[in-house]
Amino acid sequence: MIIGLTGGIGSGKSTVARAFEALGAPWVDADDVAREVVAPGEPALIAIKERFGDQVINPDGALNRAALRNIVFKAPEQRKWLESITHPIVRARLLQYLEQLEHQGAPYVLLVSPLLFESGQHALVSRSIVVDVPEELQLSRTQQRDGVSESQVHAILAAQLPREQRLAQADDVIDNSGDHASMMQQVAKLDSRYRQMFSN
Repeated sequence: MIIGLTGGIGSGKSTVARAFEALGAPWVDADDVAREVVAPGEPALIAIKERFGDQVINPDGALNRAALRNIVFKAPEQRKWLESITHPIVRARLLQYLEQLEHQGAPYVLLVSPLLFESGQHALVSRSIVVDVPEELQLSRTQQRDGVSESQVHAILAAQLPREQRLAQADDVIDNSGDHASMMQQVAKLDSRYRQMFSN
């Protein structure tokens, strides 16, 4: 069984995923896979370079994420093009990894994806969890963690589903605005529920 785990930027998805992993549920991160499919030599990176030129490529041949982000967040049609290239490749590779994890005998596996609903990846999962925090907290955490400006965080937030819509689509919600112990408690509760659901 595959469970989707999502949440806005700075909500603490990875921390929650590690908490599930500590209880025996492995996970695949769509962001990691998205980075993998634009590594040097990958077809997606070749297509990106053809479209945007050397300005989006670092001297070492790797993708210059900041430069690309700058272009696509300012021009919705460029973002659409980029997604049309990368999303199908990411999806195929995610399925491959999830299948490998399922064969390892875990009670269930997690697909961690910031764009679970926006990218259509929710079609791959049986249930979805939203990690939720208030927007002010998303802003401060992301600025602290990534050293980005407030306007950049707002641009990323604008590209993600509004909080209310994300919550409306969730099967389960983890409130991650409290302390670590409170988050762990919520994870343990969901873990035992999923084990019961999927043991039949």
